[in-house]
Amino acid sequence: MSPIDQAAQRLQHAGATRTPCRPVRELIGADDVAAAYAVQELGTRARLAGGARLSGRKIGLTSAAVQKQLGVEQPDYGMLFADMEVPDGAQAQLLLQPRAEAEIAFVLGRDLAAEHLTVADVMSAVDYAVCAIEIVDSRVENWDIRIADTVADNGSAGLYVLGSRPRRITDLDLATCGMVARKNGEVVSLGAGAACLGNPLNATLWLARAMVKVERPLRAGEVVLSGALGPMVPIAPGDTFEAQIQGLGSARFALA
Repeated sequence: MSPIDQAAQRLQHAGATRTPCRPVRELIGADDVAAAYAVQELGTRARLAGGARLSGRKIGLTSAAVQKQLGVEQPDYGMLFADMEVPDGAQAQLLLQPRAEAEIAFVLGRDLAAEHLTVADVMSAVDYAVCAIEIVDSRVENWDIRIADTVADNGSAGLYVLGSRPRRITDLDLATCGMVARKNGEVVSLGAGAACLGNPLNATLWLARAMVKVERPLRAGEVVLSGALGPMVPIAPGDTFEAQIQGLGSARFALA
């Protein structure tokens, strides 16, 4: 069995048994991003073969500080599946090592499948934006991750919550809109749209181009979680988490 197959099997076993595993970088190398995406692709194929439906993508590592910490110069991505969505205000299932972060989500009204995509292409493809929460998780024990670990682990994707106040992006200043997140009513994270590669549209353009290259282009109806607007926050059973973004309302969930 190849190291890539071993890494995929390790992560799938961790998810199935709800038992965090050792880092997979010891199998595929700490800096081999290509190998890490190959592991992620095996996980994606396994989920699709099992009947899961692809509902969108998530973008990670949009913060310059986090990129520096992990020794990379660009974001990463993971797949979103329909069974990852938590309705606004509902309870989320307990994951392995959950953390939450506030983001702007875009829902697409048309495909982004062409070569040489531009920001204008992205803006015309976005149907609407909503406040969102990504509930990130890691199947690697103690969040002991490097770039290869998080990429292989589907970008550390867990669950996501979409707010219920859709807005046209022409009505928003995506770079300057402020964000505040609260855990159990206490402010725990602050940020703004500019924290996401200067503008969430920049991150979405990067993603759209990357998806065309790997022949999984973004399609109409899919969700893009464009990246964190502030620090992610550890959460525990019984916690509530609410994100508010200027012009986009709020999103909220409770951890069961």
